[in-house]
Amino acid sequence: MLPIHSPKPPSSTTKATTTPELNSIERKNTSSSFRSQNSFVFPNSNRLWLLLVIVSLQIIILLMARGLPLSHRRTHFPSPLSYDHKPVQNPANFSTHRSKSANISISSTVSSPPDRCSSGRIFVYDLPAVFNRELLDNCADLDPWHSRCEALSNGGFGREAAGLSGVIPEGLVPAWYWTDQFAMEVIYHNRVLSHECRTTEPDSAMAFYIPFYAGLAVGKYLWLGYSSKDRDRYCEMMLEWIKDQPYWNRSDGWDHFMTMGRITWDFRRSKNEDWGSSCIYMPGMRNITRLLIERNPWDYFDVVVPYPTGFHPRSNSDIVQWQNFVRNRRRKTLFCFVGAPRAAIKNDFRGLLLNHCKNASGSCKAADCTGSRCSNGTSVILQTFLDSDFCLQPRGDSFTRRSVFDCMIAGSIPVFFWHRTAYLQYQWFLPNDPKSYSVFIHRDLVKNGTSSIKTVLQSYSKQEINQMREKVIQYIPKLVYAKPEKGLNNTKDAFDIAIDGVLKRIKEQEQPGFKWK
Repeated sequence: MLPIHSPKPPSSTTKATTTPELNSIERKNTSSSFRSQNSFVFPNSNRLWLLLVIVSLQIIILLMARGLPLSHRRTHFPSPLSYDHKPVQNPANFSTHRSKSANISISSTVSSPPDRCSSGRIFVYDLPAVFNRELLDNCADLDPWHSRCEALSNGGFGREAAGLSGVIPEGLVPAWYWTDQFAMEVIYHNRVLSHECRTTEPDSAMAFYIPFYAGLAVGKYLWLGYSSKDRDRYCEMMLEWIKDQPYWNRSDGWDHFMTMGRITWDFRRSKNEDWGSSCIYMPGMRNITRLLIERNPWDYFDVVVPYPTGFHPRSNSDIVQWQNFVRNRRRKTLFCFVGAPRAAIKNDFRGLLLNHCKNASGSCKAADCTGSRCSNGTSVILQTFLDSDFCLQPRGDSFTRRSVFDCMIAGSIPVFFWHRTAYLQYQWFLPNDPKSYSVFIHRDLVKNGTSSIKTVLQSYSKQEINQMREKVIQYIPKLVYAKPEKGLNNTKDAFDIAIDGVLKRIKEQEQPGFKWK
């Protein structure tokens, strides 16, 4: 930030020095009037000269005040930014300096187009390759059972979808990929690198992105008896590196953010023998904004974003065409369930829902995903959701599940049994009113037989169903990750909404009196 000068106001200084002179002139003229014969002949001459002197001095003072630089007159504002600080990516715009003082507009004589980066610019750290690129290069070793290379190909979208011909419009088939639910870190990294508000000048940045693939780094060590040290190693190394960066030390991480492509609980190990890494609990992680596919609702720095799905529109027209397709789709069944029972879990709720669906006398379509039946690379899931008005969405292995987004993108209305599956998670991406796009049935009512899922869903009129579906369709753009690395021209997708939200949060955190929400 440019220095702020605080000189004393020039008008008060001038007045203090001129007032005695005026008094002296007045006293001299008054005393000499008794001694001068001219003053006797022209009694008003001295008063006229006095008046002219006073007026002249006032004019001089006014001109001096008007000629002072603006920063000397309004010392509580910062000085205007100079062209020396323009970010390299957009020479037409001035850089955004991070200041808690009010901003002063540049002279109206300088015309410039509206700044689409008014919320701030993003600096992307060039991390050592071990934290991202080398993980991709060694993708065959990221999973103890099979290679992850295919899943992480095509910039994180995975392999192109097959078997969709005849299921969806032919022109939209190229917009579909068999995307892995844990590929978020790669998708976000590619998009940030091409973001229009990215800057290579850290001094002009509002936010700093750490492209560490935390989810990929820990995934290899979650099974087969690896130690807690193995699961913590990558995160510890990253924090050691970032703490040596000057812009980290300037803010203690408050203006930094990163993606962690798994659920938050995979990074919250409190005991060595427990699941996951302890990354989020490590010193240095406290102030970093973390984008995850499931957050801890009570941690301000956890920000949840949609799971990646298979639909990656290439243009605005792809979105419109898809919305029209799911809007006009003839749906054969009232509701559906896609999932696998957990035989090892006592009173498994997903198994209970599967039985409800099978016993619904033709009103429900079930897709039993036991084993690998519903793994990436099949159209069964999409077809099931396209054919149903409602889709049952219990909690997954954690409170959230990717199936929620697969369901909604297909224009099916989600039915929830836990509030934390969606209502306490995706506030930036879903409608504020849960009833406008979903149905909630408490799981206990289903378990004890008090509530019949079929009866509850049959109570909705066709008009109510259409209204809810229309709300789901309206929000589809916010739930998908677009194919172009620069995003879509006139439509904000899930990535755009997430980045806009992060920049807004960081900007708010710099305001005086800021409190965590």
